[in-house]
Amino acid sequence: MKDLSVSADHSGLPRGIDHVGVTVPDINLAIRFLETALGAVALYRNVTHTQPQQGPQTEKILGLPTGSVVWEMCMMSLGHGPGLELFEIHGPDQRPAVRACDFGIQHFAVYVDDIHAACTRFTKAGGELLTEPQGQPSLEAGPGNMFCYGRAPWGMIIELLSTPSRSRFDDIAPKPRYQPPARHEEQ
Repeated sequence: MKDLSVSADHSGLPRGIDHVGVTVPDINLAIRFLETALGAVALYRNVTHTQPQQGPQTEKILGLPTGSVVWEMCMMSLGHGPGLELFEIHGPDQRPAVRACDFGIQHFAVYVDDIHAACTRFTKAGGELLTEPQGQPSLEAGPGNMFCYGRAPWGMIIELLSTPSRSRFDDIAPKPRYQPPARHEEQ
């Protein structure tokens, strides 16, 4: 097999992450939480209760167990960066949100400039902080570099992260780590 990582051919390589899909038990509550806690914006609903997706083809496309129904889907914008695609899917044998020790995507992180204000918004919106904000460990340590994990009302883990001091890791990396640009709200 040819190692494409050193090839000049970049065809087929991703530009970056477009969106992260999240299944929630109640899409309207999740939208309100994300709007309030993180300033997210609902862009559009692609699936609605009036026209749910279900049946063998939907089950095959999404890898769902027989009898599952996609009740709603909403694409959301979250500052600068990937979108969040919320799904309200009901099906047999549903499980709670994954934990950090479970396989698969176990959290997403949002970059914030003021972690203490972000934690306040998060809890006022109905989220639960797992700890208070704390300094980044190891190579990510630096003045102002902090993080905090929180649990959304439906159990998913969201990390609040601020890394204004990046030289320790950017200086040794082959390219700088992505940092979303400053958020400029429309007036």
